[in-house]
Amino acid sequence: MTSAIEITRTAATDLNVPRPSLQELANLNQDLGETTPQQVLEWAIGRFGPEVVLACSFGGISGMALLDMTMQIDRRVPVFYLDTDFLFPETYALRDQAAHKYEITPLGFRSVLSPDEQAVQYGEALWQSEPDKCCAIRKVEPNRRALQGRHAWITGLRRDQSGIRQQVRPIDWDEKFSLYKISPLWNWNEEQVWQYIIDHEVPFNPLHLQNYPSIGCTHCTRAVAPGEDSRAGRWSGFGKTECGLHR
Repeated sequence: MTSAIEITRTAATDLNVPRPSLQELANLNQDLGETTPQQVLEWAIGRFGPEVVLACSFGGISGMALLDMTMQIDRRVPVFYLDTDFLFPETYALRDQAAHKYEITPLGFRSVLSPDEQAVQYGEALWQSEPDKCCAIRKVEPNRRALQGRHAWITGLRRDQSGIRQQVRPIDWDEKFSLYKISPLWNWNEEQVWQYIIDHEVPFNPLHLQNYPSIGCTHCTRAVAPGEDSRAGRWSGFGKTECGLHR
């Protein structure tokens, strides 16, 4: 059994990944638009080899389904998560469970600032006063380091998750991090992902059974009420539904 490790407090450097043309992306999405998630993964792993990485937060069912699919194809694909220092105990437990089940070592990336250092520099409870700033420090910057040296990353984005994600495609160019973004579950819905989880006995975060469809940091995640959007429990009261990684 392997264990999760954390990589902390190192600066990221940009990697010059050749940017595809709009026509190249259009051709790729036309070719892969009618394929299964597994076929998209097989294409990405075959195309990018050791330069592709899987993002798995251990807080969502899409990431867990993709983790299971990816491990069936190639267990050498690196898996990373963002350790904000404010994850739920259930999230860490699922990370360890997945590490044991798939015999992998998820790589955890933390902010260059500890919570105490952040409080000194920006004030206590930054997530309450400036949640976008908090996400930039604890998620976006560590994600940049996680993608350092990579040509592509695999994400669990789906069109049905929110309005601003309705344009998600299987293959895209990530403007923020300057590499390919692979979204194999782009056209799946919540029911399809859950069916995969059940059919393949994939472990999932138990908070999902307590009305937490989307799980992030403890300070910024709450259970949702019946009829609410699945991401209504994230940054409740701020009109914010994204952490900044995907926009």
